[in-house]
Amino acid sequence: MEPEPENCPGVGTENAGKSSACAGCPNQRICSDPNTKIVDPGKELVAKSMSEVKQKLLVLSGKGGVGKSTMVTLLSRYMARAYPDLNFGVLDIDICGPSQPRMLGVEGENVHQSGSGWSPVGVDDNLCLMSIGFLLGSTDDAIIWRGPKKNSMIRQFLSEVDWGALDLLILDTPPGTSDEHLSVISYLHDDNSSDTLRAIIVTTPQEVSLLDVRKEINFCKKQKIPILGVVENMSTFRCGHCGTESEIFPAKTGGVGAMCAEMEVPYLGALPLDPQVTKACDNGDDITNMKNVTTDALGDICQKIYRCF
Repeated sequence: MEPEPENCPGVGTENAGKSSACAGCPNQRICSDPNTKIVDPGKELVAKSMSEVKQKLLVLSGKGGVGKSTMVTLLSRYMARAYPDLNFGVLDIDICGPSQPRMLGVEGENVHQSGSGWSPVGVDDNLCLMSIGFLLGSTDDAIIWRGPKKNSMIRQFLSEVDWGALDLLILDTPPGTSDEHLSVISYLHDDNSSDTLRAIIVTTPQEVSLLDVRKEINFCKKQKIPILGVVENMSTFRCGHCGTESEIFPAKTGGVGAMCAEMEVPYLGALPLDPQVTKACDNGDDITNMKNVTTDALGDICQKIYRCF
């Protein structure tokens, strides 16, 4: 096949050979023929690049603002500190809102390129990060891209980054079930690797958030992605002065625990809204240096996740 056009919808997708970007492409007839089995050449490149990455974990959320990126930061920091003999990586595929460089304390670092590809930025001895945030001229730059360009960037992150040998790669995704999710699943998930790509879902306890989480759970089931469990974030508010906990998101229908029982997915635990943890993430500080009820709860959740691998 000839090289794909810049805005190619992707071979094997519903719009392959049918979108406006396909007009004039020498592959248009082949891609649009339903009887032609098209194999995306990028998938082979991804498989080769990720051959030493043992496990991949998608961190998902139905809605924005529920603390999904915070959970990625906390989880990666805790795992790296709790299991120093293992190697961990974080891939930030929230293309329009990359927050991991700041939250992991490596904002402003440069990505270097070698013969083996881009080198992810080192956060700790056994923790590295790759994000489009490292490739922007300024933290205020807006990324105004259509789906195909986002998908191309994700493919580059998966196939052109020298991840090396990792025990676990944690992927920070945007909210919902959009192009980014379908793209990363198409490259990392198939019948032969179904046990290496798994997911956890982060939500808050109020009903408006749980409605979207149900969609996220059904998305994973349709895509045959095993769900390790659901984390209830901001279950209560923990006062930074007196330590008193207050409920700010009332769980009128039983909260996350009841929903997990109904949807038949594991309930991993609850994390309070903690000003100390929020401040640490804003400053890029290592939360594992803290010791309070939040980090204790995080430790329990991380151990449950670790035991699933």
